[in-house]
Amino acid sequence: MCPRCGARTLFEGSAQLADTCSACGLDILSLERGGRFVGVLTMLLALVLIMAALATDEWLRPPLWATFLFWGPVTVASVVFALRFWKTMWVYHQYEESQP
Repeated sequence: MCPRCGARTLFEGSAQLADTCSACGLDILSLERGGRFVGVLTMLLALVLIMAALATDEWLRPPLWATFLFWGPVTVASVVFALRFWKTMWVYHQYEESQP
C-alpha cells in the first residue's frame, strides 16, 4: 500500500515497484534506493532454500520429479515474497525519513 494515502498502488508487477502512486501522485521510485541489497537478499534466500532442499533430499529421498514439482514453486514464491517485503519496508522507511 502507498505510504502516503494507503492505496494498493505500490507495485506494478509481482515484485516491480510502480513509478508513482496513481491515487495521490507520490513518486515511489525516488523513495526506492535500496536496490543494491536486493541481490544479497536473494543470494541469502537461495542459500537457505538450497540447504533446505538438500536436507529434505537426504531425509526423505523423494524422486527427482517430486523435488522439482515442490521446490520450483516454493523458490519462486519465496523470492517474490522476500522482494516485495524488502521493497515495501525500504519504501516505508525512506518515506518516513523524508517527512519533516
